[in-house]
Amino acid sequence: MSTPIGYFEGMYAANADPWSFETRWYDERKHSLTVAALPRHSYRSGFEPGCSTGMLTARLAERCDNLLAVDAVAGAVATAADRVAGYPGVRVRQAAIPRDWPKETFDLIVLSELAYYFDDADLATLIAHVTASLEPGGDLVAVHWRWPVEEHARSGDEVHAMLAATPGLARVARHEEADFWLEVYTGTPPAAQSVAQREGLV
Repeated sequence: MSTPIGYFEGMYAANADPWSFETRWYDERKHSLTVAALPRHSYRSGFEPGCSTGMLTARLAERCDNLLAVDAVAGAVATAADRVAGYPGVRVRQAAIPRDWPKETFDLIVLSELAYYFDDADLATLIAHVTASLEPGGDLVAVHWRWPVEEHARSGDEVHAMLAATPGLARVARHEEADFWLEVYTGTPPAAQSVAQREGLV
């Protein structure tokens, strides 16, 4: 089954920053790589489910005219909202994904350390929501830890294998380390283009 929301509520009740996103070099570096992998300079409308305390959200806010960030835990939402209060285009709200997926479309969706918490049914629903709400030519960024974790319903490798096999998603970038996968997919059609192609360089 999917990881229960109570697990996350307990983590945030014990520590406002349970994964040490604010202090750990590993995550600072990974967030920098995630934003650097974005194929476009800016996006009209981005969505970050599972935003946690908003460390990545603040970086995405600099690249998105409008950004919706959600998390299932009220405490995390409050921290994230405080962090991005200076960005007028950012909305932060409480939502349980995939059940509370927004009825909007986006040209950027970021799945960061999220999809391995879902069982088969919830992950299938998540991916269906992604493909339905990602605009044609929009970008999906997925980044996931690869080491075994007891509370994860599956591995990061499994998540990325499922994304790679999803119709309507074309992979345009892939970064692999022992610790995590970082991949970028484009919603098709139209045919996927590299950054150079998008910029008219080839």
